[in-house]
Amino acid sequence: MPTIPVAQVQVGDRLTSDVQTALGSVLLQQGRTLSERDTDILHSFLISTVDVLRNGVEETSTDSASDETAATTEVKITPLQQQFLDMEKLLQRMMAMVSSGQKLPVLEMRNGLSALLEHIDDYNVLTFQSPPVAGKPDVMVRNSVLCALTSYQLAKWNKFPDRDWLPVAMAGLLHDIGNVKVDAAILNKPSRLSAEEVQEMRQHTVYGFRILEGVASMNQGVWLSALQHHERIDGSGYPMKVKGEKIHPYAKIVAIADMYHAMTSNRLYRKAESPYLVLEELHAGSFGKLDPLYVQAFIERTTQFHNGVFVKLNNGAVGEIVFTDRNNPTRPMVSVNGQIINLAQNRQLYICELFSTK
Repeated sequence: MPTIPVAQVQVGDRLTSDVQTALGSVLLQQGRTLSERDTDILHSFLISTVDVLRNGVEETSTDSASDETAATTEVKITPLQQQFLDMEKLLQRMMAMVSSGQKLPVLEMRNGLSALLEHIDDYNVLTFQSPPVAGKPDVMVRNSVLCALTSYQLAKWNKFPDRDWLPVAMAGLLHDIGNVKVDAAILNKPSRLSAEEVQEMRQHTVYGFRILEGVASMNQGVWLSALQHHERIDGSGYPMKVKGEKIHPYAKIVAIADMYHAMTSNRLYRKAESPYLVLEELHAGSFGKLDPLYVQAFIERTTQFHNGVFVKLNNGAVGEIVFTDRNNPTRPMVSVNGQIINLAQNRQLYICELFSTK
């Protein structure tokens, strides 16, 4: 297991020991196969050397050991990420069935979603990395699976009864099902939509409601979420401009998850925003637009366990979260090369990226 300068690290190298920051926190864990992003992190934290295993650097005594070394260059995914991919494939197949007029395979969908949610304890809303796929991922499908996971968490955090957790996740999964009835040219248009195209796009809520309404063994809140996830408490939403308590609780949950993931994902017409800035935007939107109690729980719980997480600031500096103030959860204290930056006081700075180091 050679120790090499960070300048000589290559993508595909595997760490044979933990990499620690100057404060003693684990930056990258032993066994991690390094990506290009990881090498940037090593440089940002001024790490001088690392212990790695590289194919061809060490001689191995057996063919099996050689095969194991070669395998380290492959991208490894977690059980959660594998179930995420399986759920994406199932949702894509289900959407194709609906588009061709077939019935929803409700039991198969419920079983697939249950398998995904078995790994919910490994899901962190702010740091979860969607697994890589060949070619470009289907943005709508990926957003729907993310919304399922986040809606489930939001239901738990807001003390919904246990019996509601899976249906809320199903509501997140199917909230955009009506898009199968929208013209693909509109869905995939890279430029701004015309007024007529906007109206057609907004019809996906009604299309989704019609697809799901009355489906046997499906909670009413699921198909109402498809209809109402763009409604707002002050009546400014669509398609029916309903207000307040007329919006189903599931739809209020899904609205938050949908907005968060839409804003933190790359789209044809714009780049992804910082998770922490999106949380601040959601907080601003909780005044008259979103349910304020649900938003408050979302912000508090997603930022609660982030001490020790590594982040990049908008000035390019990379540091470690060392303290989160409950009064300013989106603006923690960050240690950058030993200097503590209080983002609550330095308002011109903000977290633009989080690094998952596990």
